[in-house]
Amino acid sequence: MRLSENLSNEELIRENYQGIRPAPGYPACPEHTEKAAIWTLLDAENSVGMKLTESYAMWPGASVSGWYFSHPESKYFAVAQIQRDQVEDYAQRKGMPVSEVERWLAPNLGYDAD
Repeated sequence: MRLSENLSNEELIRENYQGIRPAPGYPACPEHTEKAAIWTLLDAENSVGMKLTESYAMWPGASVSGWYFSHPESKYFAVAQIQRDQVEDYAQRKGMPVSEVERWLAPNLGYDAD
């Protein structure tokens, strides 16, 4: 497959590219721990020196990460309020305690986690 875009650095900075770049911690992907999957796939620490803190902040501070989808019809979306059954299912698939998933997804919970 061949990419149909040939953009300058300035065009990339202005985000003139086709598609979307959702990233962990943003509305379409609110759960930060998914950054670990990106780091593992790319071997980010060894290949480019980027690190993740315990809270999944990226270092150095100018670092960016995300999933890149170049399909011309791809659109951004936001994850709305999620319910307990969704959190329980996600926790099971991630192999994480429900309480930890609730902590990471607190702004998106559609119920009181207490």
